[in-house]
Amino acid sequence: MIFDNILIYFVIVPLLTLGGLALCSNKGVKAVRAVALTGATVLVAMALYLVAYFLQARGAGDASEMLLRSDVSWYAPLNINLSLGVDGVSVVMILLSAFIVFAGVFASWKINPLPKQFFLWFYLLSTGVFGFFISIDLFTMFMFYEVALIPMYLLIGVWGSGNKNYSAMKLTLMLMGGSAFLMLGIIGIYYHSSADGNLTMNILEIAHNNSIPHSWQSVLFPLTFVGFGVLGAMFPFHTWSPDGHASAPTAVSMLHAGVLMKLGGYGCFRIAIYLMPYAATQLGWIFITLTGISIVYGAFSACVQTDLKYINAYSSVSHCGMVLFAILMFNQTAMTGAVLQMLSHGLMTALFFALIGMIYGRTHTRDIREMGGMMHIMPYLGVGYVIAGLASLGLPGLSGFAAEMSIFFGSFQDASLLNRVFTIAACASIVITAVYILRVVGKLLFGEVYNERHRQLTDAEWFERVSTATLIVCVAAIGCFPNFFGDIIRNSFDPVVKAIQMATM
Repeated sequence: MIFDNILIYFVIVPLLTLGGLALCSNKGVKAVRAVALTGATVLVAMALYLVAYFLQARGAGDASEMLLRSDVSWYAPLNINLSLGVDGVSVVMILLSAFIVFAGVFASWKINPLPKQFFLWFYLLSTGVFGFFISIDLFTMFMFYEVALIPMYLLIGVWGSGNKNYSAMKLTLMLMGGSAFLMLGIIGIYYHSSADGNLTMNILEIAHNNSIPHSWQSVLFPLTFVGFGVLGAMFPFHTWSPDGHASAPTAVSMLHAGVLMKLGGYGCFRIAIYLMPYAATQLGWIFITLTGISIVYGAFSACVQTDLKYINAYSSVSHCGMVLFAILMFNQTAMTGAVLQMLSHGLMTALFFALIGMIYGRTHTRDIREMGGMMHIMPYLGVGYVIAGLASLGLPGLSGFAAEMSIFFGSFQDASLLNRVFTIAACASIVITAVYILRVVGKLLFGEVYNERHRQLTDAEWFERVSTATLIVCVAAIGCFPNFFGDIIRNSFDPVVKAIQMATM
């Protein structure tokens, strides 16, 4: 029975939360908060249990590619199944999602207007995210992928700020365009999934069959990688991201940058590279070039912004580019760094957006030219912003250090001139990151108080402290115990690396 599998409850719990929210009165704000918090707490508890179970199973010698496998036929004519399973990468992505949803609930504690409707769409987005990470069936993954994207339009268009209608429409159109490429890629993979005519949507079976002709791989790989790369803000398909982040409400920015963009990197790794290793090795240089440009371009663009959200959005373009860049190195070290970077960037970006939203809610501006001296006025939020900035810089003891060092060491293992040039450029981007992070910290926190009305502002409230403290603890945990997370994910890359090696023989 599929209901004996804990994985299905990562979809059921958000759906039950949706049901609970639907039963709440539109005026029952306390009940809405209670239901939303209960759902988030249960998700965190399940994620922690899943990590413990996974470590215990691996420690007991279970070397299966995917644990907690379940298959239920959904649409037999196309062999579409509700296929569930997780490896180390899936487990840590689920853990990341659970903590950001938990922090996002507290960050939206006083959302206005329509708090009930906000949390309904918020949990629908969460359902798509969790469903995507637990699925190993192409169609099911694509379905949950779309479920995660659709709520973004309303969440930004209704509860956003600034030019929210334009931003919501731009984001939706570009991501749906990426979905169109992705759908074409999935259809092509399905019709070449087996040499004996027994077509399948199961990722493990497709990889085992290794039946996609090289000529078709050369067509399908770019379609699939671009489809996921759009969500991963890969240059030149990144333009939706800064506008979307700038207009999105705080919790949506947190979940969007912290988790949703990770679906792009995860999909590139799980589908594009794993199922089409030959094309990945032959055409990888094109996307290495594009992702290398993303890293440098995003960092330079962040330097010239004055809006806090735009600064963080372009920083996300740079950091997500680093994830895709590392995945394309095709070795254990770089791929481990890529997943650690997903974790690190997800947490620190969620922390950034949470803090920016709290500062904006008090000052009613995100322009750093109009703010200063916030460390004296709001010391808790100021310290949190410094910690997030230092994590983005890759300071030892915080999450960014282990991730970026693994990426740089792994990327430099390849003797290719192109790879080494872009690796050096990626290393240099750290210096650029230091420029815009330290510039903002110095201006925003330690400069003079330009607006005397800001002296009357209050520091973080209890629910804001819970939200930010959760993320700070997670950032510090990854930085202090990188081996713990590295050990969870390391063996997950063996099938991909073996597929790459066989393709190059």
